[in-house]
Amino acid sequence: MPGDTLPPPPEAERRPHTWPRPTGDTRDDWAWLADREDPAVVRYLEAENAWADEWFAPHGPVIDGLFAEIKSRVKEDDDAVPVRRGQWWYTSRTETGLAYQVHTRGPSRDRAAAQVLLDENAEATGHGYFALNVFDVSHDDRVLAWSGDTDGSELYVLRFRDIATGTDTGEEIPGTTWGGSAWSADDTVFFYVVPDAAMRPWRVMRHVMGTPHTQDSVVIEETDERFFLSVDLTKSQKWVVIESSSRTSSEAYLLRADDPHGAPVSVRPRREDVEYSVDHWGDRFVIVHNEGALDFRVDTAPEESPGDWRPFVAHEEGARITAFECFDGFAAMQRWVAGQQVISVVRPDGSSVPMHILDEPHEAEIDANPEYATGSLRISYQSLTTPPTVAEVDIATLAITVLKRTETPNVDLSAYVSSRMWAGAPDGTRVPFDLVHRADVPLDGSAPCLLYGYGSYEASMPPWFSVARLSLLDRGMVWALAHPRGGGEMGRNWYLQGRLLEKRNTFTDTLAVAHALGDGLVDASRIVVRGGSAGGLLVGACITMEPGTFAGAVAEVPFVDIVTTMSDPSLPLTVTEWEEWGDPRSEPYASCMLGYSPYDNTVATRYPDLYVTAGLNDPRVSYHEPAKWVARIRAVSPSTTVVFKCEMGAGHGGPSGRYDRWLDEARTLAFVLSAVQSVPDEVS
Repeated sequence: MPGDTLPPPPEAERRPHTWPRPTGDTRDDWAWLADREDPAVVRYLEAENAWADEWFAPHGPVIDGLFAEIKSRVKEDDDAVPVRRGQWWYTSRTETGLAYQVHTRGPSRDRAAAQVLLDENAEATGHGYFALNVFDVSHDDRVLAWSGDTDGSELYVLRFRDIATGTDTGEEIPGTTWGGSAWSADDTVFFYVVPDAAMRPWRVMRHVMGTPHTQDSVVIEETDERFFLSVDLTKSQKWVVIESSSRTSSEAYLLRADDPHGAPVSVRPRREDVEYSVDHWGDRFVIVHNEGALDFRVDTAPEESPGDWRPFVAHEEGARITAFECFDGFAAMQRWVAGQQVISVVRPDGSSVPMHILDEPHEAEIDANPEYATGSLRISYQSLTTPPTVAEVDIATLAITVLKRTETPNVDLSAYVSSRMWAGAPDGTRVPFDLVHRADVPLDGSAPCLLYGYGSYEASMPPWFSVARLSLLDRGMVWALAHPRGGGEMGRNWYLQGRLLEKRNTFTDTLAVAHALGDGLVDASRIVVRGGSAGGLLVGACITMEPGTFAGAVAEVPFVDIVTTMSDPSLPLTVTEWEEWGDPRSEPYASCMLGYSPYDNTVATRYPDLYVTAGLNDPRVSYHEPAKWVARIRAVSPSTTVVFKCEMGAGHGGPSGRYDRWLDEARTLAFVLSAVQSVPDEVS
């Protein structure tokens, strides 16, 4: 291990601090790391970054090789499939040597690259980070509303660009956030979303074009701190829909797009544990909801009476409806059924026909379809062995035509195979997991394995393709994707059984997958677990529950100090998260969350080799959570190898440019290879 020749890692100063909790006072000697204004905090983070660079230095040739492999398998000059919106065809492209996308449009599919609308590379100039949020062209095709973030804080500056001249007007709106946008029918008003002090999208604002943003008015303000707002325009372009949603309930408001100064009207008042969303379909509204329908159903309502819901698509237990998109003469519905996404075409009479896409486990999504009047549906799909693919479905025949499959030069895709398997959880529940490996790597207990998991917020994790992953597979590794409870792959109950007081199931399900892998499929002594954000919590919980199960762990921006964070409602997103995790300021959640919190359960034992990341500007998982965790592990378990990297100019997603992301992934994969050891550095 390179640690044998390294200087000692940084040690964070211990400053006694006590948290009063229902479970008893808790000492936290590293609470001071949450004070970003303390100069010692930045010094400590920079020291950790310097030590991480030293740790990775001996792996330089491996990292360089991995980066070169990733780069060689990507077509650097590439174009997205053009999509029609009105009289124009829109697309984007990447260019060799440039980190970001260039967005264009043209008068035909073949000429979609003719006019540059926004070059992200130009906007990123002078910044170490750039992320595009709003990209919304006015109905008359003359103005582009766009917003960018240059530090990872997820606070975006909204701007308006005159497309004819390619220059921005003087109308800038700072401090906007995610949550969507919408133009009024006559393009005189633009709707956007701003956050409160806790980064919760809480106001939908009305901007009158040509006026200072200081004169913008509030359309809706959400005062209940559990709820966050979003705004969108229906595909029919007739209605602006504003949704206020918590983790367990929602309320929708309608505003006519041709009456942008009117008052939005509630479709139905919110009720606890009732979620619904609204779309416009010809002469009626469509409502997807869970009232008396655990996995959701679809109702319709007359335009003049949107709260009068009438049955349309019946509830089907275990077949969770996640999307319903309306077009002139048909709709597209997406469901999760038995751990697999299914897209169906729905006729106006309520009948539906599912599409057959791939035989192996795969992702299947309704793609960009801006045109309401169309005879085709664009979808996208991929799998562990199939690169991202854009296809067009003929609505009359359901014939699927591939428009583009992402090119993967220097790759023989036939060399890899994937499959779906099942593990038995401690309570007898069958937990699905997906595998991918080279066909010539046997599942006989000899190969090392990287296990990935998430399992929170009902966020399902469909199998996705990765050229970077191929570098592990070519070195004889097996890659596994766990689908633990807390996600939504098996229906709403799958989620309910992995949240609040049942959260521990997420971690024991993942451990069950690790045990199933180690029971004859892969080398049980060489399993690495990986996850990010709430998946980083999964990693932390698994290695504290069973430190001997894993040879290594990668915890990216991990949510590991859950009790402390969720006890402080002043922190970003805390209140909106109580319905997911519970409020640890009182029982029974105090004891439940304390029982699995990685930070609180770190003890003097040998943990697997650990790579931890953070982002100084992260508004979702504050940098101090992983920093405190690393400091505690270093103090109580000095024999554990811990490498910690904090991005000083980025946020939750890490580096933003594609080359920086590839290099970052190469470092991560180098760590994984080091953790499983005895794996060749070069492709076999």
